[in-house]
Amino acid sequence: MDLVAVDSANGGASRSDSVVARRGPLPSAEHPVGDSVPPRYRAISERQLARIPQLACLPRDHRFAIQVVSRVLPFRTNRYVVDELIDWSRVPDDPVYQMTFPQPGMLDERDFARVADLVRRDAPKEEIAPVVTAIREGLNPHPAGQRELNIPKDAHDTALEGIQHKYRETVLFFPSRGQTCHAYCTFCFRWAQFVGKDMKIYAKQASGLHRHLAEHPDVTDLLLTGGDPMVMKAPNLARYVDPVLAAPELAHVQNIRIGTKSLTFWPHRFVHDDDADELLRLFERIVASGRHLAIMAHFNHWRELGTQVVQQAIRRVRDTGAVIRTQAPVLRHINDDPAVWERMWRDQVRLGVVPYYLFVERDTGARRYFEVPLERTRQIYSAAIARVSGLARTVRGPSMSADPGKVEIIGVQEVRGERVFVLRFLQGRNPDWVGVPFFAAFDPKATWLDQLQPAFGENRFFFEDEFDAIRRRKAVGSKP
Repeated sequence: MDLVAVDSANGGASRSDSVVARRGPLPSAEHPVGDSVPPRYRAISERQLARIPQLACLPRDHRFAIQVVSRVLPFRTNRYVVDELIDWSRVPDDPVYQMTFPQPGMLDERDFARVADLVRRDAPKEEIAPVVTAIREGLNPHPAGQRELNIPKDAHDTALEGIQHKYRETVLFFPSRGQTCHAYCTFCFRWAQFVGKDMKIYAKQASGLHRHLAEHPDVTDLLLTGGDPMVMKAPNLARYVDPVLAAPELAHVQNIRIGTKSLTFWPHRFVHDDDADELLRLFERIVASGRHLAIMAHFNHWRELGTQVVQQAIRRVRDTGAVIRTQAPVLRHINDDPAVWERMWRDQVRLGVVPYYLFVERDTGARRYFEVPLERTRQIYSAAIARVSGLARTVRGPSMSADPGKVEIIGVQEVRGERVFVLRFLQGRNPDWVGVPFFAAFDPKATWLDQLQPAFGENRFFFEDEFDAIRRRKAVGSKP
C-alpha cells in the first residue's frame, strides 16, 4: 500500500484599548497581505496522508513506516505545520518533522513487524484491532498513576471522571470537547487520549469539578488540560471558566492555567479564527476578576517561535494580561543539544514569555525513541542555563513527573566517596516531601526515577514507605 496513491457583555471586562481592537493584517505562506480570506484549520489524519505532497520526497520504506506506526500511535497534523514549520530539505532529520510525523524506531522491532505484516496484507480492521490494542497496553498509556492514583472521589465514593488531583494546590480538568489537538506530538505523554474512548480521561459536565473545588479550599490552581482546551470554541471554554469566576465559594481558586500546544500548531487560533477575539475577551475577563491567567505553552524547539503569526499570537495573548509560561522535555532527535535550549530560552524571553520547566521525557508511548539518559539531560540543562541571563533562569529542571511527584535532578556529586544523583521534590503527593534533598546511586544509563537505586547502601528512598501506603489506600477505594 503506497500512501502517495459566553460574551463580554455578560459581566465581562471592557477596555477601550482591548486587545481585540488591535488585530491587523498578517502575511503568511497561504494568505499574503491583501488576501481577505483568513486561514482555516483543517486536520490531516493518517487516512489523509496523500494530502501531503511533500512526503513524496521520502523513500518508499519510510513512507510505509509512517503508515505502520500511525496505526498504533496517533497522528494528526495540518497545513500550517507542514508548510511553515517543517524544513523539507532536512527531512527526516528536521526537528519539527520528528516532532509530528511517526518514525520507524518508535515501535519495538517485533511490534513493528507484526503491524507491518497486517498493513501489507490489507488485513481487515477486526484482525488489526486486537494486535494494536495489545501493543498500546504495553506502552504504559497512563503513566504516573493518572488513572489509579490521581482521579478523586466524591462523598459517595464515586470517581470524578475528567478530574485529576495529584498535588494539594492544583486540580487538573479534562473537558470532553478539548480532548484532541491541532496536531499531535509523536512523544506525547497523553497519547492515549487520542486512540480510543476506553483510554480517554474526560468530563462532559463541569458540575463535579465545581463541587470538588468548593470542597477543597487548599486548591489555588485550576489547570484546564487535554488534549488541548484551545481546540474548543470560546463559548464552550467560557462555560467551564465563567462559573469559577462568578462563584464566591471558589474565590480560593486564584490561578487559572490552560495547557496548550496551539501557539505552535495553530497560532491562528489567537489571530485569525472566527472566535479569536471572543477567546481573548475571555482571557481579559479572567484577568479582570483578579486572578492570574497562565497559558502553559509547550515549545520544544526555537523553530516553533520563528513565524510572524506565532509572534503576533504571543503579543495578542500577552496584551490580555495573561502570562505565557513554557515547558518541554529533552528529546533525542529534536532538542538534545544545549544550543537549541539556549536559543529557545533567549527567544522566549525576547518575546515576553517565561521559561518554566525542562522535563525528562516520560516513560510512555514512544519513549524508547526519544529518551535521553538522566546524566545527559542534566548536562544539557546545565550547559544551556549557564549561557543565558537571569531572566531565562526561571526554568526549573530537569524534572521527572513520576508517580510520587515531580523530582528535580539537582546535579551529580561525590558524597562519602560515592558518586550520586542529588535529587529533590518540586511537587509531591505529600507536600512535606517538597524541597527535601535525597540521593540516588549514579547510573549513567538510567532514564527514569524507577531505574535509580538509593545511595549509600540504603534499601529505600525516604518517601517510599509513605507512598506505598498511599497506593494501598487507593487500591481499597479510600477517598482522597
